[in-house]
Amino acid sequence: MKKLQLTISALALMATSMIAQTNWAVDASHSKLGFKVTHMMVSETEGKFKIYDGKVNSKTDADFTDATVEFSVDVASVDTDDDKRDGHLKSPDFFDAEKFAKMTFKSTSMKKGKAKGTYLLIGDLTIKGVTKKVTFLATTNGKQVKDPWGKTRVGFTVKGAINRKDYGLMWNAALEAGGVAVSEMVTLESTIELMK
Repeated sequence: MKKLQLTISALALMATSMIAQTNWAVDASHSKLGFKVTHMMVSETEGKFKIYDGKVNSKTDADFTDATVEFSVDVASVDTDDDKRDGHLKSPDFFDAEKFAKMTFKSTSMKKGKAKGTYLLIGDLTIKGVTKKVTFLATTNGKQVKDPWGKTRVGFTVKGAINRKDYGLMWNAALEAGGVAVSEMVTLESTIELMK
């Protein structure tokens, strides 16, 4: 009888925990997946990905500790406001979009950061068939409990950096005066709006 009661209690606890989860979809029309690199050692070139999909599951509407985050990005949607450069980025020199159509991120941990409203988002980033563990700083931008359509929304700014060569994005050109045409380090900065 005790075993039966323990089993029922465990099932009830699991059911409660499942009910308590909040599911969020990324509102892509109000979000931006951005990046920038240093060009010719003197300026920054920015870009973004126009087609992507993401989902987030959190314990509650207000606390994203231990939330799970998943993103899938169409690398052929890269946009730097220059068709020639975008074509080069889609080529085997960089993303090789024909062979590796998707870039993905799957979180392994999301813990509260030192500053209020921040989280350390850790997970596996896969680009061009290579997976590496990355850490992002996610900062909450606020919450709208009920928008004009009755939806709950929350916003985040997510920042981090990766070395593109770690993922096989190898192309570069040496400059006569020293340095390279494109920095190895890529700064990632995204604004994400989630909708419940």
